[in-house]
Amino acid sequence: RGLRVLVVEDEAPIALQLEDMLVDSDCEVVGPASRVAQALKLLDDETVDAAVLDLNIAGDLVYPVADALEKRGLPYIFATGYGASGLTEPYRRQRVLQKPFSRRELLQAMQEAVEAAR
Repeated sequence: RGLRVLVVEDEAPIALQLEDMLVDSDCEVVGPASRVAQALKLLDDETVDAAVLDLNIAGDLVYPVADALEKRGLPYIFATGYGASGLTEPYRRQRVLQKPFSRRELLQAMQEAVEAAR
């Protein structure tokens, strides 16, 4: 609750669903960003507490965004249809939500990520 969460997702219906889930949980959504460059700009321009990242964003891997979040010490989770097997090292240690997922699963993953970052 009360987190500003960057959403990086290029599929509009999924981005809207994520936004609804987060807003219903008293989070504020930053974005959503549908391109890696857009997500990086939002990270530079906005205050962000955590992030939800799709792995493949319009044909580009989201790893540069994950790296930028790591450098800032910010928690994030991957929400992807590829599952954990689609990630490369060192990103496999991050929490991964397999699409589709429930609001409860999203909130649990976000809570675990935030607690692990503390």
